[in-house]
Amino acid sequence: MLTKRIIPCLDIKNGRTVKGVRFENIRDAGDPVELAKWYAEQGADELVFLDITATNEERKTFAELVRDIARHIDIPFTVGGGISAVADVEVLLMAGADKVSINSAAIRNPQLVEDLAKRFGSQCVTVAIDTKYTEATGWKVYARAGTVETEHATVDWAKKVVELGAGEILLTSMNNDGTKAGFALDITKAVSEAVSVPVIASGGAGTMQHFAEAFESAHADAALAASLFHFRELDIPDLKRFLKAEGIAVRC
Repeated sequence: MLTKRIIPCLDIKNGRTVKGVRFENIRDAGDPVELAKWYAEQGADELVFLDITATNEERKTFAELVRDIARHIDIPFTVGGGISAVADVEVLLMAGADKVSINSAAIRNPQLVEDLAKRFGSQCVTVAIDTKYTEATGWKVYARAGTVETEHATVDWAKKVVELGAGEILLTSMNNDGTKAGFALDITKAVSEAVSVPVIASGGAGTMQHFAEAFESAHADAALAASLFHFRELDIPDLKRFLKAEGIAVRC
């Protein structure tokens, strides 16, 4: 049985870890290198680094910060933000990333997903999907750090990027992000059942039970959280003990 993964996320702005609510009201959450070291020691299964302003500021990801973090951890490391070409990924992999996450660039140029999968392998390519629900449109995909609504329905877009070669989907509900009210189980389940690759649930974690629900009800392969871990409201060893007691396979 494949174990479920617990993944802390470092949202980076101006070299610092930050966190907001529904992609707004950003506040400082600490030094990314120190947080990364802490999570590796705590037993996190992976770490995600997202340079959240790189795309909107039209610049590349902070490769030196990626390199500094990679030197201090021994767990899989996914990096995203500002990636728009094969050469960008080469730089990040050389800096110590194990996988990359692309979002707006995939929407702008879907061929990039295929190009990256062919060059580095599907296992290296995570497509991040920021999604928002409204009664008028249902679940739609958003680009540029959640500021631009696209024409893509979320499940259809997830299926398309997997067909192009994405090896994993990082699905973030903008409605739930930072609320600590729980993951968006309906869309997470819909995407998980529609694609053949692992799906990471993101946005809304607030309790241990929320993680269990993401795994059991929404069929997510991994669950990601940020502020819940950054501000020590929940420790990863305690969470894993809880999940194991619930009969959910996790790596302890």
